Amino acid sequence: MPGAVNGKTILLIVGGGIAAFKALELVRELGRAGARVLPVLTENGARFVTPLSLSALAGEKVRTSLWDLEDEAAMGHIQLSRAADLIVVCPATADLMARAAAGQANDLAATLLLATDTPVLMVPAMNVRMWQHSATRRNLATLRADGIAVMEPDDGAMACGEFGPGRLPEVPAIMAAIAAQFGEKPLAGRHALVTAGPTHEPIDPVRFIGNHSSGKQGFAIATELAAAGARVTLVAGPVHLPTPAGVTRIDVMTALQMQAACAAALPADIAVMVAAVADWRVDAAGHKLKKDSSGPPPLMLTENPDILAGLGHHAQRPALVVGFAAETGDLIAHASAKRLKKAADWIVANDVSDGVFGSDHTHVQLVTATGAEDWGPTPKQAVAARLAARIADHFSGQP
Repeated sequence: MPGAVNGKTILLIVGGGIAAFKALELVRELGRAGARVLPVLTENGARFVTPLSLSALAGEKVRTSLWDLEDEAAMGHIQLSRAADLIVVCPATADLMARAAAGQANDLAATLLLATDTPVLMVPAMNVRMWQHSATRRNLATLRADGIAVMEPDDGAMACGEFGPGRLPEVPAIMAAIAAQFGEKPLAGRHALVTAGPTHEPIDPVRFIGNHSSGKQGFAIATELAAAGARVTLVAGPVHLPTPAGVTRIDVMTALQMQAACAAALPADIAVMVAAVADWRVDAAGHKLKKDSSGPPPLMLTENPDILAGLGHHAQRPALVVGFAAETGDLIAHASAKRLKKAADWIVANDVSDGVFGSDHTHVQLVTATGAEDWGPTPKQAVAARLAARIADHFSGQP
């Protein structure tokens, strides 16, 4: 960790939220790791922490205004925005994210974000309802599409008394995210194919066969692989999630569409098949099936193609094929058999009987040719980061 940020200059923008007090601890840890911190305090941020506190910890002047005559005589905000190796916004409030997404420049913080080509990392903290609001989700998608890295907030109790996603991540996690911005890109030059979400198999124009997959795990893996430098093609079933930054997304509905999209994405070096693909499809009716006295209509099921097995045995088989196994019993036995049958290199197995679908947490085991590794109960984002690191290790030293 210290090596990654040692000698780097971090421009730290402190937004106006109760979590601003953690920015003081972040400044201290960055200093201990050898980084120079240039602090910027918004007007609302100054309601929670003082310029004196930030200045004392950073050992630097705290900038607070776009209209500082001494600084702006030399176009200070332009110089400041380009003097850093990384801009960190912590906490990134809903208001500050909205203004950055809209390209506003109505205070020093927003102007700095608009007047730079330096990489930006935002660390959001806000009320759970604000984080989940459609406006914030749109702004988040815009920021990520613009190439801005945005951490996911933690779940937990908040100062307002509510519980849910929106808490500022802990300082060690923020430090790790900052270090990752300066890290090597071990998967640069590799192409990764990732599938995520469910498939919906139509019965008629209004009904379908589906499942509860949210796509969160697959999207998190696509995010981490892109951060590691891979060119990522994400084939997504019907989910409502923002596209990760730097990822090419292909939306599909059915298993046949997903199979075709995966085949079209080849060749690839890595395939991570996370999607919960429906095993069967129906010969869909062209009209809505009506209820009548004769009872429910018979549904003739046809087996869908096995996308994972198809890739495992494909003439253009990726060098590393990773499957996911959602099971409700005999986890390791089923996952081990699935790995062999489908010619996968690894299987990430999880027991879905405890309501994993839609949750931000899971409990997985990585099944390989040498056995199983229990990764314990953990957030899906952490599973994604660990799997991406394991994939990078697999390709380490290979041309």
